[in-house]
Amino acid sequence: MNIVLIGYRGTGKSTVARQLALRLGWDWVDADVEVELRAGKSIAAIFADDGPEAFRDWESAVLADLAHRERTVLAAGGGAVLREANRRALSAGGKLIWLQAGPTTISQRIAGDAATARRRPGLTAAGSEDEIVAVLAERIPIYQSCADVAIDTEGKTPGDVALEIMAFLDLSSQAELA
Repeated sequence: MNIVLIGYRGTGKSTVARQLALRLGWDWVDADVEVELRAGKSIAAIFADDGPEAFRDWESAVLADLAHRERTVLAAGGGAVLREANRRALSAGGKLIWLQAGPTTISQRIAGDAATARRRPGLTAAGSEDEIVAVLAERIPIYQSCADVAIDTEGKTPGDVALEIMAFLDLSSQAELA
């Protein structure tokens, strides 16, 4: 089994994935980082040079490969669930955990992460919190339809969120073995 963290950027997927994998003694992978490694350029450069569909193609190929791993915590990109094939591959390989936060919190987290601005493009012309609200409105039904559970990350440490995921999946004994 794998654990796949889904949700909008800035909800804590990569940070929680590291914490969760450490507690479980599992591997972890950030799908966006893997896309960048395979493509040889940042996500923003893929969007600028090749367009959003090319990025989604890279993402789908990476997710198809990663879904076959065992005992891996995968931080999926925010839009990874947009393609039905990705949702099927990720669901077949593990449990999907939807990490949530409000638009203001997401905006603050993104603004506090300098790497995000350099590596990832905006998704709409609105920008900032307006962009987050607009994109969330489109994606929430998709996240809801494929998630095994939703976990609010507001006001919680990544360690607290990791423990909540472990409790939901009844993996507390796994941490004792790690």
